Amino acid sequence: MTIGRYNGTPSHLTTLRTGGSGNGTGDLRGGKDGMPGRAQALSAREMALFELQQRIHSLLVAELETSKTQIDQLPPHLMRREVEDRLQRIIDTEAHHQQIPLGKNDRLVLIARCLADILGYGPIEPLLADDNVTEIMVNGPYNVWVDQRHGRMIKTDIRFRDEQHLMRIIERIVSQIGRRVDEASPMVDARLKDGSRVNIVIRPIAIDGPSLTIRKFAKKALQPQDLVENATISREMMLFLQRCVEARMNIIVSGGTNTGKTTILNVLSVFIPQEQRIVTIEDAAELQLQQEHVIRLESRPSSVEGKHAVTIRQLVANALRMRPDRIIVGECRGGEALDMLQAMNTGHEGSMTTLHANSAHDVLNRLEMLVLQAGIDLPERAVKAQILSAVDLIVQLHHFEDGSRKIASIAELRQGANGDGVEVVEIFEFERAGLDEKGRVQGRLRATGIVPRLAEVMEQRGYPVPHTIFRREVR
Repeated sequence: MTIGRYNGTPSHLTTLRTGGSGNGTGDLRGGKDGMPGRAQALSAREMALFELQQRIHSLLVAELETSKTQIDQLPPHLMRREVEDRLQRIIDTEAHHQQIPLGKNDRLVLIARCLADILGYGPIEPLLADDNVTEIMVNGPYNVWVDQRHGRMIKTDIRFRDEQHLMRIIERIVSQIGRRVDEASPMVDARLKDGSRVNIVIRPIAIDGPSLTIRKFAKKALQPQDLVENATISREMMLFLQRCVEARMNIIVSGGTNTGKTTILNVLSVFIPQEQRIVTIEDAAELQLQQEHVIRLESRPSSVEGKHAVTIRQLVANALRMRPDRIIVGECRGGEALDMLQAMNTGHEGSMTTLHANSAHDVLNRLEMLVLQAGIDLPERAVKAQILSAVDLIVQLHHFEDGSRKIASIAELRQGANGDGVEVVEIFEFERAGLDEKGRVQGRLRATGIVPRLAEVMEQRGYPVPHTIFRREVR
């Protein structure tokens, strides 16, 4: 995918260019004065087209405002048709008055941009439509980045006209999800209608202007085979994890930001039997479980008055009264970690959650800290005992510099050698071997040669794994 081609129009349309090599560097872009960038000089015709677009948009907004009630009462498909008809008439009139001849492609571009501004998400509309883009990061009106699937973070040529333009798009987003953003409430973290996660920060806490981050919701849930084929995990590791889920082992998926924790949780959930009752708990619903017997719970922030908040911890406590076979928490980040550990210890085996941690060993320290946030004075030994009896397996993920994401290790928890503390024992790991000539991370996913003690428990529960998968290969 050539990110540079984006200039706020659908990718199948011919863009208005300023010249250049065709890699997107010549696309129309807004400068800090809301006009096209001055990196390359614009021809008189191109400048006239840009100014025409600005005027058409203003006229359309003004015309819609005068008949807003009538337009708002139309169904979405009729509303779009009505707006497009008005837009066509305005384009014809203005092009004639300004004496600018419009070709078919120029007209299509003008229509697409104006429709995106009026009915959609403005310049970032094509990014939302592109399945190759997984995350969109708007750092103010003139600085838009994307994260690609199987790729790196890239800066685009997309620009908003100015800060007011970006704020109009932000206000449209929050109004559609029943939230508000202003000086009194300058942060929003929520879920779009398609499931995508959106985070918004505006002035005064965003010093350099509004920031908009959208983590797109995958239209098609990845399957276990997909992760094997893209080398995120080996077949042996996937077989082991499948048997662990089927044998109802409690699993923590850990990793840094954007390492794919929710994706792995989704994939592991595939192995949960259809007849089991599952309760999922998230800040913003992202899990895509494919079972029928699923209850999805989502936390709720407090109102402007500081009331009516529903926390993850409250949802975990309530989930225990819902007769779940398994509980899946999107992420433990506070005192709910203690409730989750207690649930895992009291008949809800096979539960799963994610955690922010840089390594499997760091998970223990992170869990201890989160348990203490529950406000219950527990001695360190008691906390470690809770963790040891509750957590069976840690699946650690890593996002490498070449954009790839891999399972860096799979570890089980064991009692310390002296009968005290908790020991993290790696069963599988990613053995790194440097970079190739194209900057891609090289290495192999392999067994460490240690047979997990879980294997015996899994066999007793009727889900054996061949011990050959734990053999360490020698080069």
